Amino acid sequence: MEASAEEERAIAAFGALAQETRLRIVRLLVTAGPEGLAAGVIGEAMGGASSSRMSFHLGQLEQAGLVASRREGRSILYSAAFPALADLVDFLMRDCCGGHPQVCQPAVAALSTVTCCEPAKGATHG
Repeated sequence: MEASAEEERAIAAFGALAQETRLRIVRLLVTAGPEGLAAGVIGEAMGGASSSRMSFHLGQLEQAGLVASRREGRSILYSAAFPALADLVDFLMRDCCGGHPQVCQPAVAALSTVTCCEPAKGATHG
C-alpha cells in the first residue's frame, strides 16, 4: 500500500519531532507565537547549543514544514508553521472514533480548553 502525499507529510513531520531537541524547539516556537524567535535566542533556550547544531535542527524542522524562517536585518527569525501543525493534528483526529465518540472525547476536550490564542484581558487590537 502506497502512502498518500498527506501521509508522507505526516511521516516527515513526526520523524522531525521524534528528536528531543527538535520537539523542544517546536514547542518553544509555538509559545513564542507568530513573531518567532531569532536563531541565537533559540540556541540559548536549548542550553547554549552551537549555531551549527541549531542550524541543523532548524533546517530539519523547516524541511518537514513545521517551522518557517524569515530574514529581518542581520537576523534569521524562525516561527512555528501553525497551519502545518494544525494539519498534523487534523490528520491524527480526522477519522477518530469509528462511530464511538466517547473514544476521542478526552482529546477533543483537551483541545477545546486550549487558551493560548485568546487575547489577554484588556488587550486591544487595531
